[in-house]
Amino acid sequence: MRIIIKFLFTALAVFATGYLLPGITVESLVAAIFVAVVLAILNTFLKPVLVALTIPLTILTLGLFLLVINAVIILIAGYFVDGFVVANFWWALLFSIIVSIIMSVYDSATKK
Repeated sequence: MRIIIKFLFTALAVFATGYLLPGITVESLVAAIFVAVVLAILNTFLKPVLVALTIPLTILTLGLFLLVINAVIILIAGYFVDGFVVANFWWALLFSIIVSIIMSVYDSATKK
């Protein structure tokens, strides 16, 4: 049950952030739910591979390259989900930061 609630909250965060940022288009709440699912899948399978491949660059940038990896994952999600359009890399980066902050607040509020 917790995972479903987290998916729905992620979808709401995606929908709200898409509404706030002009470079991000989320056509409906259903599209936002699909984005949340695709992001979960990409973060589970693709992100560890990308992090492992870019360890030297991540160390060199003191971890800031992880933001680039997050933005690339957002761009990939935009490619796979109809109704979710990301204008460019910079909008994906800002979208990633805002959704991460929202989800961090959610995680800290729901911890027991």
